[in-house]
Amino acid sequence: MTQDVVAIIGAGNVGSSLGARLTKTGDVVRFGVRDAAKAAAKGITGVPVKDAVAGASVVLLTVPADAAVDTARGLGPLAAGAVVVDCTNPLRFAGGPVWNPPREGSVAAALAAALPGVAVVKGFNHFGAEIHADPQLAGGPADAYFAGDDVAAKKRVMALAERIGFRPFDAGPLRNAAVLENLTVLWIQLAMTGVGRNYGFRADGRKKT
Repeated sequence: MTQDVVAIIGAGNVGSSLGARLTKTGDVVRFGVRDAAKAAAKGITGVPVKDAVAGASVVLLTVPADAAVDTARGLGPLAAGAVVVDCTNPLRFAGGPVWNPPREGSVAAALAAALPGVAVVKGFNHFGAEIHADPQLAGGPADAYFAGDDVAAKKRVMALAERIGFRPFDAGPLRNAAVLENLTVLWIQLAMTGVGRNYGFRADGRKKT
């Protein structure tokens, strides 16, 4: 089984849930945080961001969307071939969730512009922390969709997603990151209007007759 050194930047609900699943697969997980004491209060051992990133093959950005680009610029040197995964969503609320992208068209596109030469993949963003913590749904594993221009990088992240229990799908080039951010708008809208937070998406077909 292929394993990765994974740096998770941010120790909120999403980052901590992904970290808990990854530690069960044998992947090496390091949390990069600004406030180690705050992370420790949640039972997470955090290190400075640059220390977490050093030598990591996959970097998961689980910070607020409006902090993603500045955080990425402060990552420090990345390992050769490292993949940065944008798990964020640029949203505001006005009677419900509203997509609020940066001028580049998506947070992932803004990250790609800020990190020239680095493979950026969008994913792990279109469901809540409950699904990050346990992707098993009534019909099977929740789908995890990934968009990016670097096919090899995308395959690496999809393999990671499969290891932690998701059913991964290639969602196309990085321009489709905007689609995945809008899928989050739908997820939140449904969660707020009766479906609840314990659900994910599955692209299931008809049963063969």
